[in-house]
Amino acid sequence: MRGIAALDGKLLCVRLKPYPGALMGEYDFWCIPGGGVDEGEALEDAFRREMIEELGIKPKIGRLLYVQQFARKQKDILEFFFLIENPEDYLRIDLTKTTHGTKEIEAFGFIDPSTVHILPDFLGTEPLAEFITSNQPPKFFVRY
Repeated sequence: MRGIAALDGKLLCVRLKPYPGALMGEYDFWCIPGGGVDEGEALEDAFRREMIEELGIKPKIGRLLYVQQFARKQKDILEFFFLIENPEDYLRIDLTKTTHGTKEIEAFGFIDPSTVHILPDFLGTEPLAEFITSNQPPKFFVRY
């Protein structure tokens, strides 16, 4: 699960700290915050938990915007991108008050996708502002 918090044309993004054994530069990118689902956990519950663990702020979860399918380590992965309806709250992030933030996040902020490469790639070309305010169903992206 990932969260899209948009504010003034910018997206809430994180840059993760390298994990032990990571290749040099492997984690040198900006991405949309989120994480995985624990066994038996509902999607929205997992998303809420991940955002609180990493950024310390409870998201007001909006509609499902995007689904992305891709392969990682010979497994198919599905990512669900939910709208965060309280983006202003993420202007006051304090990683020291989180359970996972200081361990996992190198940097965070609202980033302009037209000037900085953000993962996943479709965010650089997708007309987010228009899509967020539309009543269109979720869009699907496949990356292999």
